[in-house]
Amino acid sequence: MSAPLTAPTAQERLDRLPISRFHKITLVAVSFAYFFEFADINTFAVTAPRLLKLWGVTVNQVAYVTSTSFVGMFLGSIVAAALADRIGRKRALTATTVFFGLFSLASVFAWDVVSLGVFRFLTSAGLAAMTVVAVIYLSELFPAAVRGRYQAYAIAIGICGTPATSLLASALVPVAPWTWRLVFLWGALGLAFVFFLRHLAESPRWLESRGETERADEVLRSIEARVEAEHGPLPAPEVPTTTAAAPAVDGAAPDEPRWRLLLRRRVLLPTLLLCVLWVTQTIGFFGYSSWAPTLLAKQGFSVESSIFYVALTTVGAPLGCLLAAAVVDRVERKWCLAVFGAAIGVFGLLYGLTFDPVLIVVFGFLVNLVERGYTALAYAYSPELFDTRTRSLGTGISYGVGRLSNAAGPLIIAALYTGSGYRSVFVFIAATWIVGALVVAVFGPRTRQRPLDRTPAVSPASA
Repeated sequence: MSAPLTAPTAQERLDRLPISRFHKITLVAVSFAYFFEFADINTFAVTAPRLLKLWGVTVNQVAYVTSTSFVGMFLGSIVAAALADRIGRKRALTATTVFFGLFSLASVFAWDVVSLGVFRFLTSAGLAAMTVVAVIYLSELFPAAVRGRYQAYAIAIGICGTPATSLLASALVPVAPWTWRLVFLWGALGLAFVFFLRHLAESPRWLESRGETERADEVLRSIEARVEAEHGPLPAPEVPTTTAAAPAVDGAAPDEPRWRLLLRRRVLLPTLLLCVLWVTQTIGFFGYSSWAPTLLAKQGFSVESSIFYVALTTVGAPLGCLLAAAVVDRVERKWCLAVFGAAIGVFGLLYGLTFDPVLIVVFGFLVNLVERGYTALAYAYSPELFDTRTRSLGTGISYGVGRLSNAAGPLIIAALYTGSGYRSVFVFIAATWIVGALVVAVFGPRTRQRPLDRTPAVSPASA
């Protein structure tokens, strides 16, 4: 005898929706937050060369500010994991975006490297918290067949904040001794995210996971009505033959505290895998982007030239996201990540082996192209390793650990530069990318178009 049919869950109802104006507005809103996240996260990197001269800042002090920023990112990610589960994805996204905007504004008024370090610590906490919530929010609202592509589109739009900030800084920083402050004012414009709020919906998956089925149904009906007004009658959702209750994790009780769930195998293993992914990505990416302008300046290039060269290379970033969007829903995520990671290591090493301005721009462009594609893939992949109950927990902790690792990364890079020279920095960065690529290739599970409420196994057999 077959199991009785039950009402369709949020997953079935959302997955059968065509892409509509509702999805596009959600995409634009999250992309806007990403734009100023990527703009803000690079503000210190592009102003540091000026501060080296203006305040007499040393390379070790640059390392101090950068390291404390990553401690802030770790704490922000952990807070975001709890916040997104407690108050909801939409309100958490709003709170974290406003938080980082306010402290970027405070950075405008920094009076020395210590005060700037404090403000960047708090700004970075908000940046990482916003990223964790945004990744989860998009994954839970978009249909399974296209969610990877739209994660990549959001990053493609948002990453334009990086070249925009670099180009803006290259024009503003040299003008006067105080104009570096305008770069931080630019990052604070993320506060305008509040104007999108009335167009956004809470995640029905989150409501359903809390047992708020009536409210989830109300939100779903509102979304369906908006989509139906644009596309006409909707197809009926697939009706599951099992109960719609949130699945247990390795025998966990439905009301077991989420933090205790981290000890369960099916949560712990993907979290550890993602920790490796984000540790290698963080050290690899920020080791490159945060230090490239400063190291070029130290090698004899002018401040203006070093900022301008790096600005030109960042033009490849949005193109890399579009490359990821083209493959993410067609090729298994883990293999895309492995190939992209290995390519970044090679291009980054070649970047460090040349001092020719043309080759610096060419290899830097390729690094930005492939790395931003890798990040877009990682944003799509990370939330897919967990069910709704544990998604913010696993994503937040792994992303936070990755960011925390780079509290040591700048210190390692400063020591390598001081002890072994410029090229050793890029050998180290390339090695981190290769390690990350190998771990994902060997242990990463397949997740493409997998239902979000089913946790995949993590083991070499999952390949």
